[in-house]
Amino acid sequence: MPKEQMSALPVLQMKRTFQAPRERVFRAWTDPVELARWFGPSEDYHALVPVLELRVGGKYSLEMHHKGGNVHRVSGTYLEIKPPEKLSFTWQWENDPTASESIVTMEFRDLGLTTEILLTHRQLPNTEQRERHEQGWIGCMNQLGNYLNM
Repeated sequence: MPKEQMSALPVLQMKRTFQAPRERVFRAWTDPVELARWFGPSEDYHALVPVLELRVGGKYSLEMHHKGGNVHRVSGTYLEIKPPEKLSFTWQWENDPTASESIVTMEFRDLGLTTEILLTHRQLPNTEQRERHEQGWIGCMNQLGNYLNM
């Protein structure tokens, strides 16, 4: 896709503050055992993390199993890893052959006793996909907040 078209694609950006130190929040995203404990858009899901190669060029794979039986799989490649400051990775839905690859970047800002995550999801194909991903990310951030407050 030409650069002009890519820059015209919808971008999703959101901020969320968590009551936990930055290292703890970063670990929740980068440790496969921890990630599996909370990742998903609601409590109706449980996650599996079959692959998490935390290195630039490393792969990851997440499965979100809904209590009704549906399984949503996403995978990608780590583009940038700066513990505990930044993560960037490609995002590709495996269940949807028409879905295009997008890029997720998360910045972890140390605010003392709390941590702010700035999440940016780029190269979403259209506004509808941006809105669907926004709802999913809001749910995931809520689940992360619940997990960190346990």
